[in-house]
Amino acid sequence: MNRKKATLLLQDGREFNGWSFGYDGPSEGEIVFSTAMVGYPESLTDPSYSGQILCVSFPLVGNYGIPEEEPDELGLCTRFESERIHVRGLVISDYSEKYSHWDAVKSLDRWLQEQQVPGICGIDTRELVQLLRDEGAKLGAIVPEGCPAPKTLSDPNLENQVAKVSCQEVIRYGKGKKRVVLVDCGVKHQIVRCLVNRGIEVVRVPWDHDFNQMDADGIFVSNGPGNPALCEATIRHLQQALAGDRPLFGICMGNQLLGRAAGAQTYKLKYGHRSHNQPVRLCGTDRCFITSQNHGFAVDVSTLDPDWEPLFINMNDGTNEGIRHRSKPFFSAQFHPEASSGPVDTEFLFDEFIARL
Repeated sequence: MNRKKATLLLQDGREFNGWSFGYDGPSEGEIVFSTAMVGYPESLTDPSYSGQILCVSFPLVGNYGIPEEEPDELGLCTRFESERIHVRGLVISDYSEKYSHWDAVKSLDRWLQEQQVPGICGIDTRELVQLLRDEGAKLGAIVPEGCPAPKTLSDPNLENQVAKVSCQEVIRYGKGKKRVVLVDCGVKHQIVRCLVNRGIEVVRVPWDHDFNQMDADGIFVSNGPGNPALCEATIRHLQQALAGDRPLFGICMGNQLLGRAAGAQTYKLKYGHRSHNQPVRLCGTDRCFITSQNHGFAVDVSTLDPDWEPLFINMNDGTNEGIRHRSKPFFSAQFHPEASSGPVDTEFLFDEFIARL
């Protein structure tokens, strides 16, 4: 009853009126939607959302609060996917004023305030999601009452979002007989944990680091936000790596960068894939998996070199969900095998990668 009014402005002039929560300030970005029913702490801290305003289609959000921010023995967040919130704003239908969970220490409202991320609630997210589904992702802004609306809206896809979320120095995790270089394009902490838990020493390097000169048994390219075409340094280093034989595995942005390094083109999806239950099929088989996804670009398999082939395909729209080299130990997945949050049907891909080292 005491909340300030707020407006979600779309680039075409349309408005959605609701109520402000979280940080009391304006924010702009690309409006995208996720159909996941749970996992908002993980989603908000996923670096792949950098530059975007997230609309959660599930109506009730905030009911189980926010857990304690604690690092594990590796220095990684135990309950989040990175150290901070990466979305530029949050759009929901019904904000739960009172949270209840044994693990919660604060409300979603307070967490957004602390990290200066605005939210808007009380709007018809069904109408907004249908609009984005039919017309595609749009630029927009959250403007609380009394705050000036932006005169122009900047497109985050024209900026190198990977450079904004990647680490700035080399970081090492775990110990093991095998060492993997992890190219950080915006890596989720659960990915690092999935490698270390399998007895691998992980050397995390910035997105533009020349990993070809490093002593490692394999190369891993992480997830990340934005347009893969802007990561020219990473693509150049991957092209050099593809001339060798060291096993290489890419996830999400890693799939797109591997595709471009192999000579393929990437393109922007109409509204992207952001949910927990995206079905994919292993090409050449009838074997299907339920996956967690978060991306707005895809590989155009029609432009793949003959030495490469698609590995997975999306059962909803037929888009590419992974590629592999026909003879060398290089492969990738567009979805998230480590999930968090989401299904873990495809975590075996980490085992396949490690078996090739």
